[in-house]
Amino acid sequence: MRKTAWILAALLFSGALLVRPLGVDDEIWQNGLNKIEDMMEIVQRAYFKPVDDNDLASEAVKGMLQTLDPHSYLLEPDSFSRMAEEQRGKYFGVGMQIQKHEGRLVVVSPMEGTPAWRLGVQPADIISHINGEDTVPISAQDAVNKLRGPKGTKVDVTFVREGAAKPIQLTIERAEIPLYSVPYSFMLPGDVGYILVRYFAESTAEELEAKLEGLAARGAKSILLDLRANAGGSLVQAIEVSELFIPKGEMVVSMKGRNRAFDRSFSALRTNPYEKLPLVVLIDQGSASASEIVAGAVMDNDRGLVVGSDSWGKGLVQQMFPLGPNMAVAITIAKYYTPSGRSIQRDFSRLDDYLLDKVAADKPREVRTTLKGRKVLGQGGITPDETVPFTLHTYVFELRGRGAFFNYVRKLVSHQTALGRTLAFPADPPEEAGGRTQAPKPFLADARLLEDFRAYLKASGLDADAKRFKAAEPDLMRELEREIASSLWGQEEGWKAFERTDPQILRALKLVPEAAKFIE
Repeated sequence: MRKTAWILAALLFSGALLVRPLGVDDEIWQNGLNKIEDMMEIVQRAYFKPVDDNDLASEAVKGMLQTLDPHSYLLEPDSFSRMAEEQRGKYFGVGMQIQKHEGRLVVVSPMEGTPAWRLGVQPADIISHINGEDTVPISAQDAVNKLRGPKGTKVDVTFVREGAAKPIQLTIERAEIPLYSVPYSFMLPGDVGYILVRYFAESTAEELEAKLEGLAARGAKSILLDLRANAGGSLVQAIEVSELFIPKGEMVVSMKGRNRAFDRSFSALRTNPYEKLPLVVLIDQGSASASEIVAGAVMDNDRGLVVGSDSWGKGLVQQMFPLGPNMAVAITIAKYYTPSGRSIQRDFSRLDDYLLDKVAADKPREVRTTLKGRKVLGQGGITPDETVPFTLHTYVFELRGRGAFFNYVRKLVSHQTALGRTLAFPADPPEEAGGRTQAPKPFLADARLLEDFRAYLKASGLDADAKRFKAAEPDLMRELEREIASSLWGQEEGWKAFERTDPQILRALKLVPEAAKFIE
């Protein structure tokens, strides 16, 4: 209580809050205010240069929160706004995915149906100016902030397009842009329906149910639920997503805190048609929090199999305490426990190990049992039923960071490489397609494509070392297939192309018959 009062007092002093929060004792509240004011006065009087009270207060709060745990944090206006957008599943802007490549702000893709898409913005367009301001010195996030704004307002954007005689000037009216937390679903071999859940927002369970309905209509007889790199989100949505698969009455998750007012248990409250579909869940080190609740519920209830690598290991529950219209503090109020009663929180006493290593501590872990008596482990994330390693070659990461795949494919499909000049692509005018070989769908990487890509690397002054290139060939092929499919047929086709040879998905498909035994 005393630490919470200090935090809120600091924010009150910075102008974020105007009234004492309920539940904070008057004396503690006033003492906190007095000490913050005294410290501010000393700094303002003695420090060798002027300082801003708001900055001091914010940093004081951040310092206090760091003494608690890695997941208690301050949400300042910018981060608060981004979190609110993700949770609502929408924002107001122009509808472009953008990235910074070697100092240039590049359009990765305009989102279909958005203002940018309707005005003809194209992938690989370079945004040179926003409202007359040069974009070279600013970050991609700064550019995003400038492109977003209230619905109905306008922003002037200058695009440089390869082949265009002069820059393209557009005035774009901002509109509501949907953010989908469940962006992709498609069929895999063996009547398996694949669904990617990117994060957990207010609409995730509703989006997922719609995807499940669509896959069922297409003949899906089992489900592969991809929670990899899903850092979590809403606890409520994690419970509702679990309910889509967990039989009515079975435990989903419980939480216990020092304050018993925060103790809760959550069971599945409804019956639905997906409880009888064989289920495999994919996780990795990027799967955390809400993702781990879903994976833990599936595993502990013996509802399906979990495949991949150990998840992050975040078993702490935060509650948001609003501090004004665009500011809040998230405080850890409890631990959550999977249905078997295990906490999956990793040790965070050594913060660098916790944040960087992302592996369970090298010491004995709690052992619990599932409904059918299988042993499961605590204190180190969710350890999958079957571990399937999957890492990308470091050479590929380096080329990704330089924008090599994106830039090469844009040259390929605009016929600016040796291979590109021999192929016809879907967007080509009919008069330009004659005499060229039609690009196949799916577009599979081969020796000719790799040779063409390496020639591009050499011409662009990028690392084209023969030994590194050869060692990374399988990963290079997957990256190129994804980028080509995305460019020619859209982002979902690109994701589908990338997952076609994903070793974790390939193993998961073979395990579907084992997952089916849980519901027999």
